[in-house]
Amino acid sequence: MSARRIFAGPARLAAIAPYLWMALFFLVPFGFVLKISLSQTAVAQPPYLPVFDLTEGLAAIKAAFAAFSLDNYRLLVSDNLYVLSYLRSFVVAAVSTSILLLIGYPVAYAMARLPQRWQGIAMMLVIVPFWTSFLIRIYAWINILQHDGLLNQILLALHIVPAPVVWLSTDTAMYIGIVYSYLPFMILPLYATLAKMDPALPEAASDLGASPQATFWLVTFPLSLPGVGAGCLLCFIPILGEFVIPDLLAGSDSMMIGQTLWLEFFTNKDWPVASAVAVVLLVLLVAPLALYDRLQRRQLEAAR
Repeated sequence: MSARRIFAGPARLAAIAPYLWMALFFLVPFGFVLKISLSQTAVAQPPYLPVFDLTEGLAAIKAAFAAFSLDNYRLLVSDNLYVLSYLRSFVVAAVSTSILLLIGYPVAYAMARLPQRWQGIAMMLVIVPFWTSFLIRIYAWINILQHDGLLNQILLALHIVPAPVVWLSTDTAMYIGIVYSYLPFMILPLYATLAKMDPALPEAASDLGASPQATFWLVTFPLSLPGVGAGCLLCFIPILGEFVIPDLLAGSDSMMIGQTLWLEFFTNKDWPVASAVAVVLLVLLVAPLALYDRLQRRQLEAAR
């Protein structure tokens, strides 16, 4: 038996394994959520109808399918609570991602231009916050931003403000928490792209008479766009469904969709509506991924 035949089976299995993983841990759970989103709320256990019972025969299964409806999705469109929650989530995610890009790009650019022996140390400093629990870090910001917290003490000591500033339960506190928590997700893909860039290209542009600003915008930034896209997606997608940071740091005037989802599921016990919220959120999250993949394919085709 040839070596090719011996390794054909494991190689094929390795190629299929990611699809099996996605089917088992993504498509199957998503199917359950989708089924619940088409059901109706009921005072029962589980709290929705219809419930499939394979022992009742084919007729009961057909009746269960016939009982499905799109009422929960119509509710999401007609009720301002859900519409405003989605819109606020998009605004918060877009603004936060923009701030992260404005802060993360200079940091990643500076890291990529460091001597080789210092780049590892700089990357370690970026990764260090991951060694502490996410929830503990957010609670630390509560102590920093509270009325007599460290931030107000510093501002008062420097005579920047005449009285303590209200930080907690504001959008400012929420943005501070989001930017702090997701900054490494923006820096690392940008650094990976900038560090692989050929230094001869900016030097060639400079030799041809381009100013430092022109060199950056015409050479460096276009070549770093894959890292920009990856960093923006790594930040925008989880921020869109963020629950912990807005719940602990932001005010209760308007909720993000993650908070609305938690409220429907755990407080109202309305599993069908909560499932519909989750399905729509997932569709909205897949859209930017599909757009990014399409842009990447176009760039590869253009490069060929």
